[in-house]
Amino acid sequence: MERAAPSPPAPLLLLLAGLSLLVAPAGADVPMEACCADGHQMATQHRDCSLPYASESTQCRMIQEQCCHSQLEELHCATGINLASEQDSCSALPSNASLEAVFVKRCCHCCLLGREAQAKGQSCEYNLMVGYQCGLVFRACCVKGQETADFAPADNGDHQETAKMSEMAEDEQEDPYLNDRCRGGGPCKQQCRDTGKEVVCSCFVGYQLMPDGFSCEDVNECITGSHTCRFGESCINTVGSFRCQRDSSCGTGYELTEHNDCKDIDECESGIHNCLPDFICQNTLGSFRCRPKLQCKSGFIQDALGHCIDINECLSLSAACPVGHTCINTEGSYTCQKNVPNCGRGYHLNDDGTHCVDVDECSPPSEPCGAGHRCLNTPGSFRCECKSGYYFDGVSRTCVDINECRRYPGRLCGHRCENTPGSFHCSCSVGFRLAADGRSCEDVNECSSSPCSQECANVYGSYQCYCRRGYQLSDVDGVTCEDIDECALPTGGHICSYRCANVPGSFQCSCPSSGYRLAPNGRNCQDIDECVTGTHNCSINETCFNIQGSFRCLAFECPENYRRSADTRCERLPCHENQECHKLPLRITHYHLSFPTNIQVPAVVFRMGPSSSVPGDSMQLAITSGNDEGFFTTRKVSHHSGVVALAKPVPEPRDLLLTVKMDLYRHGTVSSFVAKLFIFVSADL
Repeated sequence: MERAAPSPPAPLLLLLAGLSLLVAPAGADVPMEACCADGHQMATQHRDCSLPYASESTQCRMIQEQCCHSQLEELHCATGINLASEQDSCSALPSNASLEAVFVKRCCHCCLLGREAQAKGQSCEYNLMVGYQCGLVFRACCVKGQETADFAPADNGDHQETAKMSEMAEDEQEDPYLNDRCRGGGPCKQQCRDTGKEVVCSCFVGYQLMPDGFSCEDVNECITGSHTCRFGESCINTVGSFRCQRDSSCGTGYELTEHNDCKDIDECESGIHNCLPDFICQNTLGSFRCRPKLQCKSGFIQDALGHCIDINECLSLSAACPVGHTCINTEGSYTCQKNVPNCGRGYHLNDDGTHCVDVDECSPPSEPCGAGHRCLNTPGSFRCECKSGYYFDGVSRTCVDINECRRYPGRLCGHRCENTPGSFHCSCSVGFRLAADGRSCEDVNECSSSPCSQECANVYGSYQCYCRRGYQLSDVDGVTCEDIDECALPTGGHICSYRCANVPGSFQCSCPSSGYRLAPNGRNCQDIDECVTGTHNCSINETCFNIQGSFRCLAFECPENYRRSADTRCERLPCHENQECHKLPLRITHYHLSFPTNIQVPAVVFRMGPSSSVPGDSMQLAITSGNDEGFFTTRKVSHHSGVVALAKPVPEPRDLLLTVKMDLYRHGTVSSFVAKLFIFVSADL
């Protein structure tokens, strides 16, 4: 059952009120009630006030910490009062000296003192020497005890005494510490006020009361429009308040002020510029400029780094030199040089150097068109008459061979085309031969020469060797067939369940000499059930139990004080006056399990619980013997059921006997049941 936490004592309420008055002028927009509510919530949910507080306000964090410690102290005190009221003792208190133990112990002891005073008929007015809070707890527990005693039936019918006691009880109930319906927050989630007639709930600043009259929900100031964000700022709602965030950043060279405005950064004044010592920093809006201290001579221009770069007057000045002259740039200046006649291609200067005459490119012994081609001179140039299979190249002005294979791709030859001077030649790929037309290619049947050791199939342009079942082509020559060792393949362990023997072109599976027989599929081994076939050697008083690959002869006897009630069950005899008999299990049942060594773990092998459950049942399951090597473990799956599980693999075949005990708690009594688990671990194939 959840109990409402007690309300803070009067001194703590005065302290919080003083803090609110102290910090209100410094941050009037901070909802102090919300800060206190956050502190209460941290104490109630986490029981720890050392966690970091999310508020950015120092005053709000102070309120959160004080309210958290106050609420945590009240929660600890309520625990002590409940302990004293329910157990009439403080013996269950922790022995450490933590803050929780100190407050729980103090309130538990003060409540016990109040209950003892009530029991002895003493006054419930507390002594101030024990402290204010202890006195309040003393009085509350004392008055509560009197209320309980007032409702006890009286030994006589003295109505005057009963009326007097009722009047005293009414006087005691006037204690506001007991009758305040807002104690511990009352039904309200945040603020509570008891008017005497009714309880009125209210919320902290930034919250509004929900329709149920008790809960509070956050007011979204961004939706209701009660925020104070300016144009260019976005309103972001927070729990109990809101904050304003600028829509866009200020950008490089600007900084954001505390009023959400952008201010230019003076890099020169702050010293964050990167101007070299030979430069002067000059601030600009959003940036700065480095101005060099030294100036360059005439004919040079200064770059951004202060270097002097030569000016090319021939490019920067229009008509730097007169007509008939060429401008030549120099370091810091330029010069003018007289032009000389320049003859074009196909012409050269005459002997006087005054004009250009044609050059006869075809004059012997030069052969500009190449050997065997005719050259014809023209003014300033020449032309060529090329032989068949060549063409005239206007760039190199020579006869160039025509590459028919590139000019007519895939149209001249069936397979490969090779260019030759003035012509071309066709050839075929491996597995083909050239046809009679000198261009097409026809397939060669390689299988006619029996190149394969077993089977051959001719394919277009080649051949393919393949082998019969149980053989594979050699990786060396690709034509020889080799026997496949199926037992050595990566999947060989899955061909036969037990043992595999290779034979030419196939394989054979075998099984262990006893306990198994080969399945009809010729690969798997089937267990022989000796108990069904009658090939076991168990006596008439024994029971045959089949396991993988073998069998076991089983027999058991019930111990003393037990009788056999079924084939595998022993029931305890009536105990009568024998007290030790009641400690024995009610039933001992024998179970037989079998599984291979390769079983996947963890694996549930046995489930145990009562045949029918009753509300309030609980049980404990434990392995009492046979688990010395820790192969098995137990765990509960519900209040009235548990399982035995294999925790780690059993490495080799063996027989194990586990004794599992179940203690069933029902209606305040304990009944024990024992299961004897005979576990036969067989070898895996």
